[in-house]
Amino acid sequence: MTVKKPPAGSAAVLSWMPVAAMAVVAVVDLTMGPGVGLLPLVSLGPAFAGLVGGWRRTAVIGLAALLLCVGLGLYNGLFDRPRGYTAMLSVAGVTGVGIAAAVMRSRREAELASVRSIAEVAQRVLLRPVPLTAGPLHAAVSYTSALAEARIGGDLYEVVASPHGVRVIVGDVQGKGLAAVETAARVLGTFREAAYDEKDLVKLGERLERSVARELEDEKFVTAILAEIGHDHQVVLLNYGHPAPLLVHGDGTADFPEPPAYALPLGLAAHGGPGPDPFPVPFRPGDQLLLYTDGVTEARDERGGFYPLAERTHLLEDPDVHRALETLREDLVRHAAGPHHDDAAMLLLRYQGGNGGAPNTPGAPNTPGVPHAPGVPHAPGAPA
Repeated sequence: MTVKKPPAGSAAVLSWMPVAAMAVVAVVDLTMGPGVGLLPLVSLGPAFAGLVGGWRRTAVIGLAALLLCVGLGLYNGLFDRPRGYTAMLSVAGVTGVGIAAAVMRSRREAELASVRSIAEVAQRVLLRPVPLTAGPLHAAVSYTSALAEARIGGDLYEVVASPHGVRVIVGDVQGKGLAAVETAARVLGTFREAAYDEKDLVKLGERLERSVARELEDEKFVTAILAEIGHDHQVVLLNYGHPAPLLVHGDGTADFPEPPAYALPLGLAAHGGPGPDPFPVPFRPGDQLLLYTDGVTEARDERGGFYPLAERTHLLEDPDVHRALETLREDLVRHAAGPHHDDAAMLLLRYQGGNGGAPNTPGAPNTPGVPHAPGVPHAPGAPA
């Protein structure tokens, strides 16, 4: 997530506002005479300076305002009465308060910059850049946190090119805040390790279930969907109460592959109910698979309508997978017409099928290295 700076024109207006305020007061006072009683308003200069500038600039503006107050007071003959001294005290007091406000604001800005830096490091550790390619698969990711100043939240994703095929997870931790981030970190850590160790996708899911169940309490859970792309032009899905992915076929048609039976989310196995059954779905060259969290489909417009993801498949037609996902994200932001109320993560897998082979795996002979994306576009991440 990039911090937006105010436009250059707005910054210039704010910068000159203290000088303009003092100039207007001086002109009115000289034109209309001392009877108007505007001299104390010279303190508007240091007041505005304390809001938009540093403490040194505020002090300089305050000194200039004090000198202007003295000059106008002498010109109008106000120092033979308490009125002139009252105006000087007003300017001096406002200058002092403005300097204090500027110092406090500078400290808060420094603290915020430090927190953002730490958040960026946490994002790189928790939500690492996904591989740009894995065999014929091209991947792109988008993450937007519900918290305006956050890069990470309760949504999670990962792509691992394992000896058993390309394995993917997209999940959503119940709740928000640091507790959700901690749970997401545990799920991702377990997945990254188990994706290499477990030959069977169901065993991988059971390992995630045990890890989550040990940590979560009070009916908390994690919805997740696991995917495995192997050598047979199909993707095997394992759904733990997560929204069905969007599968866009090469001919432009699309569907949402539903599991044969819905299973409980991760962390609720102790409450009974069978685990999910894996189900294969054809996934051939030219197809695209979009995995996402409910922050996407539950984004509402001004009239309360949900985001119509099924009607937006044409936005994924761009030959570049990253531009295609960015186009979809921008359309989602326009639909929401305001800040997101939930984290929204999207992971797009495109089966390029350039070599007609299976996805890249570390154990395959003559396997080229897997390049990684330089960073998460929204986040973090971007979130994003």
